[in-house]
Amino acid sequence: MYDPKSEKAQDFINHEEILATLEYAKQNKNNFKLIDEILESARPLKEGSKTYCRGLTHRQASVLLECEDEDVKNKIFKLAAEIKQAFYGKRIVIFAPLYLSNYCVNGCVYCPYHNQNKTIPRKKLTQEEIKNEVIALQDMGHKRLAIESGEDPQNNPLEYILESIKTIYSIHHKNGAIRRVNVNIAATSTENYKKLKEAGIGTYILFQETYHKDSYLKLHPTGPKHNYDYHTEAMDRAMEAGIDDVGLGVLFGLERYKYEFAGLLMHAQHLEARFGVGPHTISVPRVKNADDIDKDCFENGIDDETFKKIIALIRISTPYTGIIISTRENEQVRKEALELGVSQISGASRTSVGGYTQKERPKDTEQFDVSDERTLDEVVNWLMELGYIPSFCTACYSSGRTGDRFMSLCKTGQIQNCCQPNALMTLKEFLEDYASEKTKKTGEELIKREINNINNEKIKNTALENLKKIEEGERNFRF
Repeated sequence: MYDPKSEKAQDFINHEEILATLEYAKQNKNNFKLIDEILESARPLKEGSKTYCRGLTHRQASVLLECEDEDVKNKIFKLAAEIKQAFYGKRIVIFAPLYLSNYCVNGCVYCPYHNQNKTIPRKKLTQEEIKNEVIALQDMGHKRLAIESGEDPQNNPLEYILESIKTIYSIHHKNGAIRRVNVNIAATSTENYKKLKEAGIGTYILFQETYHKDSYLKLHPTGPKHNYDYHTEAMDRAMEAGIDDVGLGVLFGLERYKYEFAGLLMHAQHLEARFGVGPHTISVPRVKNADDIDKDCFENGIDDETFKKIIALIRISTPYTGIIISTRENEQVRKEALELGVSQISGASRTSVGGYTQKERPKDTEQFDVSDERTLDEVVNWLMELGYIPSFCTACYSSGRTGDRFMSLCKTGQIQNCCQPNALMTLKEFLEDYASEKTKKTGEELIKREINNINNEKIKNTALENLKKIEEGERNFRF
């Protein structure tokens, strides 16, 4: 039976519950009275100076996803934008992936790293090569990374990951420093998650790929990842081990998107029910071409309009969760996704092992084709021209505001007292150290304009003092 508080995958991602949800959504897709009630229940509410949202259940959200009415879709998009503005404002957090190794023992049919691929060159970075990659990323202006690695106990043991994290945090080049390392590696044991916690990771990220168990087993025919329950229950083990922030995601295109959408929200509801804290982030990747992978071989691909509707409904359903879109998507799709709820993007990503130190973008070890190949400076300038504040902030992680401590601030809207000045200060660092003249000019104008939107006079005055100090050479201020 469906039980969001259960420790067992078959209970909190319950197949029969998803099927019943999809049937309920079909029966009510034109029930406009119910749809209006659902939308109304999700609106941001004010209590004095505080703002909060109820979010939506997987059933409520599935009704909205099933509804094909154009007016309803427009209402969904408008509400998603309203909720994003209420909790995230104009801030967009920027990060980059760092691929450590593409050795992998799994047989995942959608990933070019699968162990039967004999054409892709296999590579694992040494600690010296990792140092050089990190310096290249620092020289762009990056402050947070998401490290990626294939699953291979012999070539990529946990000890290698831990050593790599230590190396990354140790590198201080000119004014550059990586202040937060998120980790996207295979499901592992509670003991290993404790070691990752001790290493100082930010968010532990693991994509489910698909919540449909039969499809999951077919898509992962060999290797340790074949174990659906062990993979699906990984976030529970991570949080039991003390990792406060976890990141969910499915790979849209592998299974029917309505099934995946319901499963994804059920997973988020499970973490909230069991641990009192939902996912810190949700990623929305789509299947892409890569080496021996042809995305057209997967029949469940979704078009851009459906993709945008999913993003908007994730924002409405999980209002406090960061939504991530990567360079899998092109500039136009990313622009539209930002308007509907995305709050984090990757910039200048290279999905190849050792790609950042190469003058030309290497293609031979890419995990997927990159659709947005702009430089970080170009992405930052683009965001500002769209009216957003590019943020390299890692203050919550550095200050221990993670898990329930972060969510308690976010759920009342109070996090903006920290986020707005922190975003402006980290943007100022980027402008001083890495930006082109064009980007610096745009950024200085933005900071002058946005600093006045900080309502707390004490915080505003301190931020102004810190901005001046950054201009004089000091770094790493935070609220």
